[in-house]
Amino acid sequence: MANTAKRMGRPPGEPSKVVRLPLPVATLAKRLAARSLRAGDINAFLDVEARRAATVPLMASPAECGFPSPADDYLDRPLDFNDLLIENPAATFAVRIAGESMKGAGMFPGDIAVVDRSRTAVDGSIVLALIDGEFTIKRYRKKGARVWLQAENPAFANIELNEDSGFEVWGVIAKSIRML
Repeated sequence: MANTAKRMGRPPGEPSKVVRLPLPVATLAKRLAARSLRAGDINAFLDVEARRAATVPLMASPAECGFPSPADDYLDRPLDFNDLLIENPAATFAVRIAGESMKGAGMFPGDIAVVDRSRTAVDGSIVLALIDGEFTIKRYRKKGARVWLQAENPAFANIELNEDSGFEVWGVIAKSIRML
């Protein structure tokens, strides 16, 4: 295989496979492999743009989950979900959650995670990470030089990371939307 790589003008390294992709997808794959993506690149690739703002009425008083309280006769200012969920629009995108490894953090299959690429992962952050070409959502842990990703479900093992791990934090989960 190394001889084949040299003949094709590609330096030896990770195994590869020739596939036919639409040009925009191929360009994104090349940038992903070169680790040259920036905040907002995914939004541009997916042709995501902000829609007009839509607001919903917000009640002035909270609704008790225990004993009922008297209802207020007025509403507070309108609630704009863009303001509620998005801090940095150019660096924010959403991903649907699959799997059950983050149940302990209240993130269930089908829920939506709001990812902010402008935030820096710190110990305890929940992140969207790319590991060896696959995405996962886990709690980022760092103690000294040791870095690992922690599941929030005891049925799942932690993912230990080292310099050989193909690991990149794609963003910090800023919010999650529970889909009942």
